Amino acid sequence: MGTALVYDEEMTRYKLLWLDPDCEIERPERLTSSHEALLQSGLATRCVSIPVRQATDTEILLIHSQEYLEAVKKTPYMTLQDLQQFTQLYGAVYFHPNSYHCATLAVGAALQLVDGVLTGTVRNGIALVRPPGHHSMRSAASGFCIFNNVAIATKYAQKKYGVQRVLIVDWDIHHGQGVQYAFEDDPSVLYFSWHRYEHQKFWPELRDSDYDSVGKDKGLGFNINVPWNKVGMENSDYLAAFFHVLLPVAYEFCPDLVIVCAGFDSAVGDPEGEMCATPDIFAHLTHLLMNLAGGKLCAVLEGGYNLTSLGQSVCATVQTLLGDPAPRPADLQSPSQSALESIHCVRAAHRNFWSSFQHSPAAPPSEVSTKRVKREEKDERTQRGGATDSEDAVTWPEPQKRRPPPVRTAAVIPEDASCPDGCRRFNISQREDFSNDSTGASLTALVGKMEKNEICNGLALVSDVSTAMAAVIQHASALKQRVLVVCVGGTRIQSHMPEDGTTLTVHFNKEVLEEPRCKYYIPVHLKRGFGDVSGFTQATLGLLLPIAYQYDPGLVLLAQAPSKDRPSSSCWQQLVGLLLGLAQARVLVLLREGHEAFIGPTASSLTGTPAPSLGQVGASQAEDFEALDGLRRRLQVDWKLLRTSVQEHEDEDN
Repeated sequence: MGTALVYDEEMTRYKLLWLDPDCEIERPERLTSSHEALLQSGLATRCVSIPVRQATDTEILLIHSQEYLEAVKKTPYMTLQDLQQFTQLYGAVYFHPNSYHCATLAVGAALQLVDGVLTGTVRNGIALVRPPGHHSMRSAASGFCIFNNVAIATKYAQKKYGVQRVLIVDWDIHHGQGVQYAFEDDPSVLYFSWHRYEHQKFWPELRDSDYDSVGKDKGLGFNINVPWNKVGMENSDYLAAFFHVLLPVAYEFCPDLVIVCAGFDSAVGDPEGEMCATPDIFAHLTHLLMNLAGGKLCAVLEGGYNLTSLGQSVCATVQTLLGDPAPRPADLQSPSQSALESIHCVRAAHRNFWSSFQHSPAAPPSEVSTKRVKREEKDERTQRGGATDSEDAVTWPEPQKRRPPPVRTAAVIPEDASCPDGCRRFNISQREDFSNDSTGASLTALVGKMEKNEICNGLALVSDVSTAMAAVIQHASALKQRVLVVCVGGTRIQSHMPEDGTTLTVHFNKEVLEEPRCKYYIPVHLKRGFGDVSGFTQATLGLLLPIAYQYDPGLVLLAQAPSKDRPSSSCWQQLVGLLLGLAQARVLVLLREGHEAFIGPTASSLTGTPAPSLGQVGASQAEDFEALDGLRRRLQVDWKLLRTSVQEHEDEDN
């Protein structure tokens, strides 16, 4: 199973035919430059090319009204003056004699992608389309959008394939009001959007785009808006919104399909977004979604108006969909005060709908909430009109080169054991430059190969987990690599760990563990053990991942220590899959002899197979939630990505 690329140059064959500063940034080069970036990087040739088709009237009518469709179908026959008059019926959009044709191709491309993913022809994919779609409403074009590509694709997946639950993740910098309105009363669709809002000063300037627009009727709680009330949001802000808002709800919702409104105007350099998140962050956002829905993920292009940033962001997304290791995140710190304010308000607004947030504090008082700034006249920045600064006005580092190693996964296992599918057996006794064939020597040799990017990751079956961990940590230290140790089960491992910051240990256990002597040893007490999927998920998403991303290890060592209480295979695979987003996927998994049943599931995740679903994750017991949240609050002094509210930001920094 591969990654689909759905593209046709035909969708570039319309453009603005008159002077309109608000619309001039939506140009054909958005599409051609995105595709060219994939070609130049060699990513396009690695994808499965799926042809585009036109959507039928019946498919378009899944979302749009007959009256609107018939009106748009007349545009190819209009004069220039008629097109201008028709355009004035709507907001921030333009029509061209070929735009109706291109709009039907854009919808058809999204449907082709859904077909490929849901039939199993491909695992995931991206549709490079134009015009975009997420602003288009039932009977109105809006924001460069004519037909709502993602909304139609969602209804199509439900009708044709019987998909029960669809998660739509909209990371475009504008609020996709068309998608929200299409599903605001539908509990089968969870819509998540972050967007530049600035207290309703930024387009589309809707009250419905704020954090307390949570859906209607049966859809209450299934509409999640994260408003960015300041520009300049960075990678830490985006990751915090995923860790503390989207992912907990997504795992609780348990989608059968994930569709991304992939707008890259939320990346650095874009004149619309004016944000500071680098293109590399989309590799991580994509990776964090890929273990949901059994890996069935469809990304559909929306916005993006800085051609350099757009191309880099598209490449970062596609390379991750292909299974290549994500780059190491750069300099993650505390989320901004404004971002934390929004995250806090969102969690409070949804605490009656999602068990993930049921114990979250109420929204802050109005004077410090997102309502504290009343709508004002547009300031000087928003009065510049049309495209703001030139694309050369903002600079950022070139994204890291992502060269996948020749060997994905190596296995250090006994000679008489069968090697898991997709793995290559690694045994130093077969190599001339080593004379010792001990397990410890094999592990250190394997880590050396990972450091040289000759092998991506590995697993090992060892007789003594503690001894093996010590050998790996010592060797990694010699290579001057920070090591994240995630230990599941076992007791009293702290004495084996350095306390100088070269190693960070997160230790999950049902038993009460020894108290930490430094910030680099974090014991996580799971009172109900690994059988409590909700507690394990909360600890992984809300504690482990924020800490791990901020620490930014060069190697991840995941160890399953001796214990009567072990995680289920699906929980274990989810953990392995999520950790692969760190350290350029340099993850070494240690399994104790006697745990051979975990070799297959571990190898499956390491080689890139999405983890099986956990089911709809239920609520944690109040005391369990409070224990984990109390630990999070204690740790956020040192690990600032754990923060979920502006109050925590102010308390710790004052």
